[in-house]
Formats: sequence, C-alpha cells, structure tokens
Amino acid sequence: MTDSKQENGAKLGFDAKDLDPYLLKDPEAMAMNFARALENLGKAASAWLAPRERGEISDTVVEPVTDMVKTLSRVTEYWISDPRRTFEAQTQLMTSFFGIWMRSMQRIQGETVEREVERKDKRFADEDWQKNPFFEFLKQVYFVTADWAEKLVAETEGLDEHTKHKAGFYVKQITAALSPTNFVITNPQVYRETIATSGENLVRGMKMLTEDIIAGHGELRLRQTDMTKFAVGRDMALTPGKVIAQNEICQIIQYEPSTETVLKRPLLICPPWINKFYILDLNPEKSFIKWCVDQGHTVFVISWVNPDSRHALKDWTAYAREGVDFALETVEKSTGEKEVNAIGYCVGGTLLAATLALHAQEKNKRIKSATLFTTQVDFTHAGDLKVFVDEEQLQALEAHMQELGYLDGSRMSTAFNMLRASELIWPYFVNNYLKGQEPLPFDLLFWNADSTRMAAANHAFYLRNCYLRNALTRDEMVLDGKTISLKNVKIPIYNLATREDHIAPAKSVFLGSQFFGGKVQFVVAGSGHIAGVVNPPDKNKYQFWTGGPAKGDYDAWLAKAKETTGSWWPHWHAWIEAQENKRVAARNPGGTALNAIEEAPGSYVMARS
Repeated sequence: MTDSKQENGAKLGFDAKDLDPYLLKDPEAMAMNFARALENLGKAASAWLAPRERGEISDTVVEPVTDMVKTLSRVTEYWISDPRRTFEAQTQLMTSFFGIWMRSMQRIQGETVEREVERKDKRFADEDWQKNPFFEFLKQVYFVTADWAEKLVAETEGLDEHTKHKAGFYVKQITAALSPTNFVITNPQVYRETIATSGENLVRGMKMLTEDIIAGHGELRLRQTDMTKFAVGRDMALTPGKVIAQNEICQIIQYEPSTETVLKRPLLICPPWINKFYILDLNPEKSFIKWCVDQGHTVFVISWVNPDSRHALKDWTAYAREGVDFALETVEKSTGEKEVNAIGYCVGGTLLAATLALHAQEKNKRIKSATLFTTQVDFTHAGDLKVFVDEEQLQALEAHMQELGYLDGSRMSTAFNMLRASELIWPYFVNNYLKGQEPLPFDLLFWNADSTRMAAANHAFYLRNCYLRNALTRDEMVLDGKTISLKNVKIPIYNLATREDHIAPAKSVFLGSQFFGGKVQFVVAGSGHIAGVVNPPDKNKYQFWTGGPAKGDYDAWLAKAKETTGSWWPHWHAWIEAQENKRVAARNPGGTALNAIEEAPGSYVMARS
C-alpha cells in the first residue's frame, strides 16, 4: 500500500513501510536489557519501601486517593442510578469509538479519510500521531474519552460546587496520567527509541527512577532539570549585598548601591516562604532585585528560614512580627528612614496585606506604599488549589504536620505541579524514565525544585484563614489578637496580576483589589505566575494592561484596558516615583549601626529540604 495524495484537506493513506522503525531487530539484546530494566525497577521499589518498613515515613498517598475515590463515586452514583442515563452516556461514547474505528480501517486500506480537527497539544507533536493509523486511533480514542469523562462531571446534578470542582480536577489528573503518551508501547517516539536502542533507554530510565526515589528519601523527587549545573551564590542570587540582621525565622539582606544617589524611601521585599526569594535574583540578566538597585532603590529582602520542627508553632503573627516588622526595624537602623515602599510576592503579598491591616489598626505608618505581585487577598476565585482544602482534608493534613512540626516542601511542589500535570509532571516522567534522558539545565526549574518546608502553625493558619474561610476579606482574620480589615489600608497599592496565572488567577487578584480602603493601581501582565513577574525590560517580552480602577467584571475591564508591549517594570518604577521621588546619597549595607553578618544571599537560603 502507498500513501494517497492529500486532496481537499484529506489525510494521507497508510504505507506499510512506515512500520519498519517499530519492528524488533535484536530480540536477544532486547531481552537482556529488559531484564536489566526490571532489576533497576526492583531497586526503585526497594528504595520506596525501605523507609516505610523502617517507620521513617508514613504513606502519604492513601489520603488523597481516598478523597479522589470518594468524590468520583458521587459522580458514578448519579450516572448509574438511572438506567436511561447510563445507556445514553454509554451510547454516546460507543458511537464516538465506532466512528474512530471506521476511519482507522479506511486509512489502513489506503483510502483517503477526511482530516480530523487537530488539537494543539504538545504531547502529540510526533508526526506518527497523525501519520500512523494505530497511534492516531489511540490519540482520538484518548481525546474522546477524556472529553466524555469531563462532560459527565459537568452534567452531574446534585453536587455542591466544591465537590464538582474536585471531581473535575481529579478527572483531569486521571486523564493526564492515562494519556497514551505516558506508556512505552503507545508512545511512537518512545516505542521507536526502545526498538532502536534494544531497550537501553529503559535501563537508564529505571536507574534514574531509583536515584530520584533515593533523593526523595522514599518519595519520588521528579527531576525537571539537571540540579548539578547550578548553585545558589555561584550561578544565581548574585546581586552584591550583605545579611545585616537575622532571627529565628528570617535573615534581612541589604544590597549594595550601584548609583551615586538613591530614592529616599528604601524598598523592602517580602517574598513567599513557600519558595525561596532568589526567583527575583535568578541571574544578573533576569534579576528584578538588581534592576531595582540600578534604578536607585535601596533594596532590602526578607530571606525566610527553611523551617524544621523547632519552628512548629511559628504562625502568621510570628511571620508578621518577626518577619515584616523585624525587617522594618532593620531598615530604620540601617538607613535612619521610618518610611518605606514595600513589595509582597504571592503568599508573601498576602502576609504583607494582612500586616498592613494590622498596622492600620495600630496607627503604624512605616509602609507608605505597597506593591503586590500575583497576590490573593480574596480566595473566592482561587482556582484549582481550592481542591486540596476542605475540612476533612485539612484535619488530615494538620495531623500529619503535628507529627513533624512542618510540611515537607515536596508536598506543596507536587500540588503546584498537579495544577498543570500535562506540562509539569508527565513530560518529565516520559523523558526521564521511559526515554532515559537527563533533563536540560534550566535555572527557573532549579529554583522550582529547591523547595522549602512550611512551619505547621503557619501553614495551617494560611489554609484555614485564606482558602477555607476567606477570612481576610470578610474582616474575620485575627492577627496578634486583633481582628483586622483591609478597608483600613489607605496607602497606595500597585496590584499586579498575570493573565495566565494558575496559582493566583487574575480574576481573583482583580476581585481582591476592591477590598482595600485606598487607591489601587491594578495591572495585568502577560504570561504566568513567574514569567509574567520576572520579565526584564531589555527582553521586550510579553505585554501589560492598565485601565482604571478594578471594579465590575474582570473580563470587561481587560477588554477596555490599554495594552502596552514589553515589561511592566518601568511602569511600576514610574508609579513609585510618583509617590515620592526625593533622592539622597547612596547607602552602604548596614550603615553605621549594623555590621554585616555574612555576604548575600546568606545561609538561610542555602538550607535544602
């Protein structure tokens, strides 16, 4: 059989010679390597079992799986409770399968078949997903089944909003895991690689799997980049500065000036403790911190400790008082300035907003303007992370944290990766363990893998007060014994959202802007949670939108907003200078009052989980 010509958008027919790369060439070598791969898989299983048998870790898989089964059983119950509904659902799926089967048979017989509308899905980029009838059949069956399962959830009646949200999320996780791209025999690229190397790729892959489980101390630590190619303080976090103060939960870094004069108001950055601060100082070309220094800001950064059992009782009050307030006191000692501009990133921004509300109640006017990067203060539209937060799951998580005094960083990393499993989990699974290829070095993924633990009291407070109760915008959050309200925050706010954010959705940030008591400059940047923030001007990437107060509907606001090409950084700097642009002589770290403890980036950021 030979391929027929493409006519009128039709697909090519099937050529049997295309099967050659899939035919086994060396059965003996394949058998030998398959045995070696199984041996390495056995080592991986032993590495996973050993710490459990020793009682060093408890199995953390059971609780999420139990919740998934419980949630999806509600969907199943609805569809099987009525025979007519069951029949209609099955008929719809079977009819789709039959149509796919007929088209595949026509192609195998060399007939021209009308082209299906191709989806833009990176997982199916290999040409054999279109050219080979077998793989195209698998792909179409997969898409139809995934769509069918998601439609069942969407059309299930009688579920509360949270349960339906969880069911939809779990179905997406299952369909992402069962994609034919994730298996040797059903992934054409992996199949060809296995034939070409007689299975040597699987030997390497299972060896890497063992190494990653050992590195995770019994849990799979999926490698997304070559972690040996980077080191903090050598390849990243290079902006010159000094650690000038520290306590149990943070170090305060002040950066050396690069201009003769600086803005009178220092700049204090409060990063998230869920990740490390050097996302804002990855390298000199991408560094927001260095850029700020070069614009004449006296920059201070809070570098949070990577907590252990000693920090179990450190809650949000501790992080506000021993973190933000401690930093403000340090700024004053170093520079003599009582007034500062502050920045909070992600959950660091949520903490900063809550601290501002506490300060407003206490008549503390140190922070004169606040900038929030991808920060939620209202969690009504908090996205798929809400799936992990309900009373039952929180009680189980709190019990787990009480045993150790903290939550291991890998748990949060896994949760974040699950939000985009088809991009952040399964491609690396295929590349590492099926193809046996080392991932390429990438500084952003190194930072992403450099996870931090969460102190038990701090994390429990965050999940309960923000994701579960949405207490901050309901005026129900209590910090240091005081019930706080964002309405009391009257200072100017620059509130940055990113359009493709899956952690702090732009719609959520938009709504949160409406709860502050003062003027809010709402800005939307192109790209996502990280790339949309770390976007230096000289790259001229993405864009940002500005357009009046954040009122009404987010989509309507965005439709009318002004789009500007490039980075939002200069727009923000102009906003800062509009608040106060007086300049003074450049300041050295610590001034005359504080001695340097160590060079930036400090020792707290070096602690690995």
